[in-house]
Amino acid sequence: MIEENSAVLPIRAANSPNAFDLRQVQAHPNYWYPVAWSDELGVGRTLARRFAGEPIVIYRGSGGRVSALEDRCAHRQVPLHLGVVSGDILKCHYHGWAYDPSGKCVDVPYLGKCRLPNGVKSYPSCEVDGLIFIFPGDPAVAQSRLPSALGSSGRGDYKTRRLNREVACHYTFMHENLFDMNHQFMHRKQMGSMKAQCLGREHGDDWAQVEYSFSRSEGKSSMGERVIVDLVRKRGESRGDFRDHMRIRTDYPYQSLKVWVGRDIKPTQDPVLDVWLCYTPLDHQQRENRTYGYLSVKKPPIPGLIHAVWPFVVWFTENIFREDKDIVEQEQLAYNAQGADWNNEVFPALRDLRGVLARCGISDQT
Repeated sequence: MIEENSAVLPIRAANSPNAFDLRQVQAHPNYWYPVAWSDELGVGRTLARRFAGEPIVIYRGSGGRVSALEDRCAHRQVPLHLGVVSGDILKCHYHGWAYDPSGKCVDVPYLGKCRLPNGVKSYPSCEVDGLIFIFPGDPAVAQSRLPSALGSSGRGDYKTRRLNREVACHYTFMHENLFDMNHQFMHRKQMGSMKAQCLGREHGDDWAQVEYSFSRSEGKSSMGERVIVDLVRKRGESRGDFRDHMRIRTDYPYQSLKVWVGRDIKPTQDPVLDVWLCYTPLDHQQRENRTYGYLSVKKPPIPGLIHAVWPFVVWFTENIFREDKDIVEQEQLAYNAQGADWNNEVFPALRDLRGVLARCGISDQT
């Protein structure tokens, strides 16, 4: 059972381990996880990737199809990503054992086709909005959980940048960091002193959502922050007429952040900022992840303006992400030293999120 309930705070000493350790919950394999950008994998090429410690090779056949196999030959266990792509077949670099996209061994050059050994594990794969996904779980449910559009990355009325970095922490720290905007104090050098106001929260079995507005108590906004807001302000409208609305949502295992600004914000309006993220665990203990994502900013009516100011957006967001990366890695180091999850969470929205992550992941804790 999960020790934490979003409605009731348990009484326990601060700086002591929780009965339930969220950092021992593994990402559930029955979902699609990104492992590479589409343009990283040319026709006839291979890439070595990992999911939760399992080595995976992805390769693109002559027809453009992406396939994913266990990255070790059934013969001498050498990595298949060192091999050669021939049509839709992947041949091991060592002895030329050949595998089709299903992982079946279809040729051993010196044996003949009547005595073929067992093959290797295969993974369903797909491409969505420029990202290559694999499905590491039960293939029977893969089709029903295909990811749809990744935020606004595929829309021409947005300018989009990729988010791509390895982070040395458990994926749950990443979910918590984005979901909890009460950490704006940490970004004071980039944004001044910002106070987050929680407007509301909702959650279900496999999702959680929180909404915020912000006020500045001290300091000035950065150029990148002003660009994102000012691009959508109409001529003649004052800054005082504008307000902001941020919605952060985890739809397991993905996460999104959307921001609306304006005089009279309506839910049907396009957000000025739309971020989509997924955290693919890399190592067996899942204390490292590769964060894949898209950050999309709504283009202003003036042609070409977004491109002129884009360097400021990149500079601002990179500084924010760098600070977030540093702090979640410090959280992981603290966890490693303590050997347990000592999180003393008091924010109800974070309690909701932790419940979703615990329910949807895999844990052998009792």
